[in-house]
Amino acid sequence: MELKQKLVPKLTQRLVMTPSLQLAIKLLQLPRIELENVLQQELEKNPLLEELSQELTPAEESPPEEDRGEVSKEKEAEIDLSEPFGEVNLEDFFQNYQEHGSIRPYDNRPELPSFESTLSKPSTLSDYLLWQLRLSTSSKKILEIGSAIIGNIDEDGYLRASVEEISRMGDFTSEEVEEALRFVQSLDPVGIGARDLKECLFLQLKSLELEETIADLIVKEHLHLLQGNQLNKLAKIFNRSLEEIKRGVEVIRSLEPKPGRKYSTGDTAYVVPDVFVVKRDGEYEVILNEDGLPQLRISPLYRRMLSPSAGAPPEVVEYIRGKFRSALWLIKSYNQRQRTIYKVAKSIVECQTEFLDKGVDELKPMVLSDVAEDIGMHESTVSRVVSNKYMQTPQGLFLMKYFFHSKLNNIFGEEVSSIKIKQKIKRFIEAEDSHKPLSDCKISEMLRAEGVNIARRTVAKYREHLRIPASKFRKAIS
Repeated sequence: MELKQKLVPKLTQRLVMTPSLQLAIKLLQLPRIELENVLQQELEKNPLLEELSQELTPAEESPPEEDRGEVSKEKEAEIDLSEPFGEVNLEDFFQNYQEHGSIRPYDNRPELPSFESTLSKPSTLSDYLLWQLRLSTSSKKILEIGSAIIGNIDEDGYLRASVEEISRMGDFTSEEVEEALRFVQSLDPVGIGARDLKECLFLQLKSLELEETIADLIVKEHLHLLQGNQLNKLAKIFNRSLEEIKRGVEVIRSLEPKPGRKYSTGDTAYVVPDVFVVKRDGEYEVILNEDGLPQLRISPLYRRMLSPSAGAPPEVVEYIRGKFRSALWLIKSYNQRQRTIYKVAKSIVECQTEFLDKGVDELKPMVLSDVAEDIGMHESTVSRVVSNKYMQTPQGLFLMKYFFHSKLNNIFGEEVSSIKIKQKIKRFIEAEDSHKPLSDCKISEMLRAEGVNIARRTVAKYREHLRIPASKFRKAIS
């Protein structure tokens, strides 16, 4: 049998990630601040993109007929086809550009520092330690090794590099690194430069001259028993009364487990909502927050150059066409993003009207498929929309993802939101007797008494989500 090669036509369907589709997906999942940065970068890179001024009148905002890509016959007659850019008087254009203040004429006055550069900058933990180190020693070796050690101390005050790793940073021996480390650990705040919690507490007890006390022995040998609140076992090990053990534990609790915490200079993060939900005339309205986002349009000047009557060179026309496509994709993808966010937010508001009126107790269970079916989109699209987006409601500021959660059934077969159950668990624990805290099993029984079928392990999972410790640890804290 002879094998032959031949062409066989085959019709198949497949999803092709075109550049425009990739851009649309990218913009859809971006949070608001990142979206603003992306739009500003595109404005700088693409000359065909312009930011529509908010001060323009409606007549000025409407592009003339030739700006829409259609040049009238009268206009064609006015354009000198012998010159590629005959319709643009560059001299007048740049003269007007300067007259309107967009370009400042050069002057000899020195440039003043920006307002931001005059603001005071808080001292960091690293700055504070280096300042102490330089004042406390003149040894070049200690200064060099100490600076390397300080550079590897995290914001909590712990050394995150081993002696061997610091030795390899320079021509240092392990003994020299250990000596420099002891010097750094003598600086303020006490406990700085420790490699673990035990060493941190030991350094603080040493500075208080409490070595070889009950507190010191607990930290050195039996810190794990203290973490488990096994005070009776500690009393038996040291052959001391329970009161003596408790006094030692009180000393340990007065120490600072994170000595660098008070020097933390974390920047305050401000959340800007993507969507506002307001009530007007008894109905909730969804308003997209577009404050600060540039309003984009394609430059009328470059659009006129695409007209055959403009007579632009072929290479210029090809360049403008490429940038025109990129600008058009960006504008369409941005508008599509805004429409999709609006649809998802509108669907959430329609489902959660009672929550907006009364609060968390009326929050209805909802999953991504519910909204996807409502707006006629795929679940993955809804997931991208709600990722890192915030909604300002009459009940407060929430992540849009907050409204999507699992559901439980009560004894009547009705669906109950898992968030509502978490709030009940939180209220039960807040009202409990601190000396007799509620166990997960007891909370499960209390919820069943209210008609909610829930297992003990589910209560434990929700309690962990709320960052509430188990009953034995709550009792130990009290």
